[in-house]
Amino acid sequence: MFFSSFIHAPEFPSSAKWLNTESSLSLKKLRGHVIVLDFWTYCCINCIHILPDLKYLEEKFAGQPVAIIGVHSAKFKNEEREENILSAIERYGIHHPVVIDDQHRIWESFAVRAWPSFVVIDPQGKVVSQFSGEGHRQELEVIIQKLLDEGKRSQSLAEKPLELHSKPIIQNSTLAFPGKICIDAETDRLFIADSNHHRILECQLTSPTEAKILNVIGKESQGKADGSYPQASFNQPQGLAYQDNQLFVCDTENHVLRQIDLKKQLVATLAGTGEQASWGSTGGGGKVTELSSPWDVAVTKEHLYVAMAGSHQIWKYEFSSQEIYPIAGNGGENIVDGASLRAQLAQPSGLSLFKDQLYFADSEVSAIRKLDLAAMEVSTLIGNGLFVFGLQDGELEDALLQHPLGLVTTDKEIFIADTYNHALRKINLESSQISTLIKRESGAVCSIEDKKCEVLPLNEPNDVKIWKRNLYIADTNNHLIRVFNLDTHTLDELTIHE
Repeated sequence: MFFSSFIHAPEFPSSAKWLNTESSLSLKKLRGHVIVLDFWTYCCINCIHILPDLKYLEEKFAGQPVAIIGVHSAKFKNEEREENILSAIERYGIHHPVVIDDQHRIWESFAVRAWPSFVVIDPQGKVVSQFSGEGHRQELEVIIQKLLDEGKRSQSLAEKPLELHSKPIIQNSTLAFPGKICIDAETDRLFIADSNHHRILECQLTSPTEAKILNVIGKESQGKADGSYPQASFNQPQGLAYQDNQLFVCDTENHVLRQIDLKKQLVATLAGTGEQASWGSTGGGGKVTELSSPWDVAVTKEHLYVAMAGSHQIWKYEFSSQEIYPIAGNGGENIVDGASLRAQLAQPSGLSLFKDQLYFADSEVSAIRKLDLAAMEVSTLIGNGLFVFGLQDGELEDALLQHPLGLVTTDKEIFIADTYNHALRKINLESSQISTLIKRESGAVCSIEDKKCEVLPLNEPNDVKIWKRNLYIADTNNHLIRVFNLDTHTLDELTIHE
């Protein structure tokens, strides 16, 4: 929306912490620039969706007095921490400056009410436009160009744009923000979505804490190419599911499902066009139907079940008809149980299929829920709302999680990667109780012989899977796979040999 009478933009707080830039910024320092403020929080799938739009605008107006600035206004408590925001900046390849919006002071000063939201400020420091949600790239492009043209005529533009961008961080470890994992128990193979290296690793578990890389699937660069392992490419892959020498992959940032034939060593696209689906899609033929950020996948002989995080739904792909369509969630973002297509989900990000129950981590409502595939009903084990979260054990009705992303189910238990609590949790399905197996100890000071400081704590774990008596954890922000032994309760690092 355009403002009928322009108002002066309120100045950033002088105490605000700036990231991804060499010095603090202010509206005074940016006078003469067209400024686009992007209000975001890094858990938000919609905020992730608009990052390519911002990158396009940065490239389109490179060398001109245009400043894209991220205003990180956290939803979850964990997202307030500077080191976690820095990890998100690295993970999503953000090159523009980001200001930490402590206590939502900038958010409130601009009367922002939703993530993501955009505020456009003209070279004189006046707010000229403000809107929310996805799909505004063309509007932003038109507004920026109009303000640049007007600025040239009025000679109000800065003679030289400020140099705002910092150098990207290069991750040199074997893994870079590993997402989901998958284990074939018959052959002791571990598959890893090495998300920020844009590839899949096929590994042989030679012991509970050691693995050898058998194959690297995909180039170490973004792309969407099918073909042989060296030819194929992915874009931040996440969910993995294995069956009969076929590996199914949620190629998340490409908005497609891929199939890897492990015998022929070939990658093919099963579903998705590469374009993000608009809201309200009802599905159709796999290769002609647009998807929206598929985040995890589970497989049966007949179907794939897909956590479609971007549309707040669960979809099903049929091998026989090659069709894909939603089976749970009406597209609204909330926590509402009931008949599957009337229920509401909130960014489902982890799946675990056990018999006729599809359990899922519903991240934005900090919930563990399940879809009864026989009755086609959604119910909730833990979770109470979009802004109800924390770390609390005990009865499931009182329990609290914080943005969980992964889980694995057995006949009696559910193990949860409780991502923003940096924790591994366990639900006992017989007693309806939850307990914490691993958590990050509070406090940053360690003393000599302090046992709680002997082991590297988890850092936003994304997934957990079970093999024999060990839980394998994608320790995403530590760029590791960790191994928790259920008998000894010891936590080790998986050594990966190349």
